[in-house]
Amino acid sequence: MAGQTDPREAIERRKTRQGHVTSDARDKTITVELQSARAHPVYGKIVRRSSKLHAHDETNDAKRGDLVRVVECRPLSRQKRWRLVEILERAR
Repeated sequence: MAGQTDPREAIERRKTRQGHVTSDARDKTITVELQSARAHPVYGKIVRRSSKLHAHDETNDAKRGDLVRVVECRPLSRQKRWRLVEILERAR
């Protein structure tokens, strides 16, 4: 069976990210902001960066401010390439 891969391996290789929901205004879609901080390669100062992505939320369960985990998936629309896996922490 040369050249074939186990489908479970493909699922395990999917990228996962954690971030806070910044918008839940659209139906079955959430906007998630990802934060990262790393040292500048020359100066050593901590540089903070953020990026936003759109994720599919089938049950409209996530609300603004929630900490969520999303996983990479097939393209669901023009912007959506991620799917909500779980809500890690609810907003207060």
